[in-house]
Formats: sequence, structure tokens, C-alpha cells
Amino acid sequence: MRLDSSLENVGAEFLVLGNLLIEKIQAFKAYNNFPGYDIVATNAQKHSSCFIQVKSRWATDASGFLIRNFDCDFVVVVLLNRGYRKSRKRQPDDLGRREPVFYVLPAKIVKDAQHKDSNWGKVYLRHIDQRDQYIGNWNLVRQFLDGEFSPETSASAP
Repeated sequence: MRLDSSLENVGAEFLVLGNLLIEKIQAFKAYNNFPGYDIVATNAQKHSSCFIQVKSRWATDASGFLIRNFDCDFVVVVLLNRGYRKSRKRQPDDLGRREPVFYVLPAKIVKDAQHKDSNWGKVYLRHIDQRDQYIGNWNLVRQFLDGEFSPETSASAP
């Protein structure tokens, strides 16, 4: 049976929006379910904007996510860490609930990490080089809006 995580998905989008605002990055949620992005971040002084797609995983033991549409500049993967689904390594008293983790990834890096044999567009986080540098790295969005970083041409974050 498939878990209905629609509320968690919307919650993840608002978590990303909230983090951007706390980082003083102007942003708003796209409410019309655009296929390639969920949030638009802007810099009015530089007349720039970027599109952010949010992907969330409910399970603490999730290893990846699905993505097919790359009509965005960044993909923010939110590991909600609400509990285990499959892990056999857990301790009996460990329910797996943790604080959410945010990976702020340039779309090109996600596309390059996509599993080539997957018809579903599966991306495993372990296939992203130096993935820890992207945890909570909202500065990449800021640098993009300031014209200091281009996720389309960069092989890795600055």
C-alpha cells in the first residue's frame, strides 16, 4: 500500500519557502502546480529570479527520489525524517524521527546523478558527489540571484 504523503509534500514546500525567507531571500510559492517548479526566488535589485523544485521524502531511511522535469534552476530535496519504512538496522526504541534535512542542489547536478537505467527518473543521494556541501546551502540560491553562480554550467558548487 502506498503512503499518502500529500500533506507532507506541501509542508516541505512551505519549509523550503520559510528557510528562504529566514535567509532574507525573497521568494513565493507557485500555487498553480507548475510541473517544473514549486517556488520562485527573486532579487528585485538585480532583476533576477530562479525556479526551485521541491522534492520530499517522508521516510528517514529513504535513499533517493524521483524527478523527470528539470525546468528549474535548483532542486531542494527535503528529507522529512518522519520515521522508518523499511530499515532493518534500526533499534527497537528508535522510531526514526529526526529534524528535516535540506539539500539545495543545482538542477544540473541532480540531472547528472540521475540513474541512467531508471524509467522513473530515480536519483540516489549517494550518487551526488560531495553531497554534504549542499546541506542547508541556501547561499547557492543567493549567489545565483546575485549573478555570481550559474547552476547550468557548474559541475559542482563554489
